[in-house]
Amino acid sequence: MDKAIRHLPANFDQIGAKLAGIKVPNTKKIVSLFSGCGGMDLGFVGGFQYGGRTYDRLPFDIAWANDLSEAACKTYNHNLKHNIYCGDLWNQMGTLPKRADIVIGGFPCQDVSINGAMAAENGERTTLYKAMQEVIKRTRPLVFIAENVKGIMMAHSRVLYEEMTAGFEALGYDATAKIYLAADYGVPQMRERVLIIGTRKGMSKPFTHPAPPFSKEKWITSRQALSDLESKEECDDTSHIWSRAKASPDQGRRRLTAEKPSTTIRAECHGNIQFHYKLDRRLSMREAARLQSFPDNFEFCSGIRQTERQIGNAVPPVLAWHVACAVQEYLG
Repeated sequence: MDKAIRHLPANFDQIGAKLAGIKVPNTKKIVSLFSGCGGMDLGFVGGFQYGGRTYDRLPFDIAWANDLSEAACKTYNHNLKHNIYCGDLWNQMGTLPKRADIVIGGFPCQDVSINGAMAAENGERTTLYKAMQEVIKRTRPLVFIAENVKGIMMAHSRVLYEEMTAGFEALGYDATAKIYLAADYGVPQMRERVLIIGTRKGMSKPFTHPAPPFSKEKWITSRQALSDLESKEECDDTSHIWSRAKASPDQGRRRLTAEKPSTTIRAECHGNIQFHYKLDRRLSMREAARLQSFPDNFEFCSGIRQTERQIGNAVPPVLAWHVACAVQEYLG
């Protein structure tokens, strides 16, 4: 898998996705749910550069995508050059393709997050996994990937998690879950997320989660990811803009440590994103995108608050790429 990561000069000013015009034969078709601005989708398609490395184009194409947020859909369409159905997923079921090879999606996590209400099975948003199950039922993919916060595997979510996995089983899938630490996969962030990988029963072998290619000693630090932006002035065109919110209690006063990966970039920080490790300001949106492993030419087509949500809600593209490589290997 690592052979497809080609090392380039570590110049963040020259990195970016190169998707247009690249054709890969024998591609598998993906249905993408809760797509957001397209972090997981970019990772599965590949063909981008980040942090001095090239992440090769993979044999997957997006056949259909959906998200509720108009702002996220605008960003998705602009960068992935692919139509996305905007609106409630339940109302979009009639536009689904009849078949898909892979279904991916990170259904909303607020109801199980330790930073949220922890409503679990009683929450309105996390139970959207049922919409994902309906899509799987209709399209019968070989593999599905469901992403969520690690809270979904904690005690307060046990009933929800058991109901969800039983539902996948009833549809004819074997599911295996793993908590991924993004820093272990080349993302400069201590982000932990659960990925549930389901494979259709009767497949010739079980799915193997990708081994972490980065040891703790090789984690990418905040300084390594962001140092070249320290002298840059604010710029709307590149989303290098930041909140002026003053320090506040709890999460509103956190500051990055230069020689460590970032703490988790959140979606609903309401301007209280982490402070820079060195400068007397909060992180810019471009810096947050860097810490999420988005290429520098990935453009966010919205104001600072919507951009904040899109970045924080996203699956880091580099992490998704490693998972996609494991899926590619599994499918042969």
